[in-house]
Amino acid sequence: MEKKITVIVPATSANCGPGYDSLGLACDLYNEFTFEILEQPGFELEVIGEGEGRLRASGRNLAFLSFLKVWNEVNGAKIGLKVTMQNSIPLSRGLGSSSTAIVAGLTAANLLTGATLSKERLLDYATEIEGHPDNVAPAILGGITISYMDQQGAHSLRFVPQQELCFIAVVPDQPLSTHKARQAIPQQIPHVDAVFNASRTALYVGALLSGDYQYLSAALEDRLHQPYRMPLIPGMADVFSAAKANGAYGAIISGAGSTLMAYADPHKDCQKIASAMIEAFKNHGQNSKSHILKLDLEGAREK
Repeated sequence: MEKKITVIVPATSANCGPGYDSLGLACDLYNEFTFEILEQPGFELEVIGEGEGRLRASGRNLAFLSFLKVWNEVNGAKIGLKVTMQNSIPLSRGLGSSSTAIVAGLTAANLLTGATLSKERLLDYATEIEGHPDNVAPAILGGITISYMDQQGAHSLRFVPQQELCFIAVVPDQPLSTHKARQAIPQQIPHVDAVFNASRTALYVGALLSGDYQYLSAALEDRLHQPYRMPLIPGMADVFSAAKANGAYGAIISGAGSTLMAYADPHKDCQKIASAMIEAFKNHGQNSKSHILKLDLEGAREK
């Protein structure tokens, strides 16, 4: 049996504007994880890049926890585990860094124990650990996912847009915890806002599947979570305006934030859009950096 494996997992952008806790997509920015089974019990961790000096080896670390969840069920033998992470995805910025650790552990353990678990089963495990499927689903499946929950667990429908898109992720220096971002959202919203978001979520999926991207500007609008999170991300309204003024279809909060992501035609000057968004952030005292991304179609996989 193999005792060492390396997997890569894509960054994800959940919500996609109006699809709160249901829509998500994978993009071509990756964290790489090497899992090595040790003869002696215990945990070892090496981190290169994002999170270096901050992440610790323990059974509560999501990469170790998720690996052992599958390993203990399928194999059951007591082991030690070394994890080496090469992280390119910033932490606490709404690009699914924690989901990559969960999905990496599950994927690696599944492959090392004979790949007996389906992606649907891995999605159930990942959702159980994460609490919701909107980030872990695209990390596992790639593409764009529509996820929902029922009594049997999590389910996701994966699809690929009719035409290519460019995603401009602008990451401010200021992190934003998911807990704080969720606390900002009221427990109840007006019925008219629920109707607004239902129409925009349907429009988002319809526009991408039909290729009628003229509707994307409206489809990216949201009243469910973004207006309430705006005070947590200084300059957000101006960054959104800068993206559209320079050729983007529109912009959204990626996940819980603080990353803001614009959608654009890849034939547009995506670097110009990124620069305008960075400048808008700077006008509000926020330094930021940009990633110009494409959709990842494969999801987590062995390197």
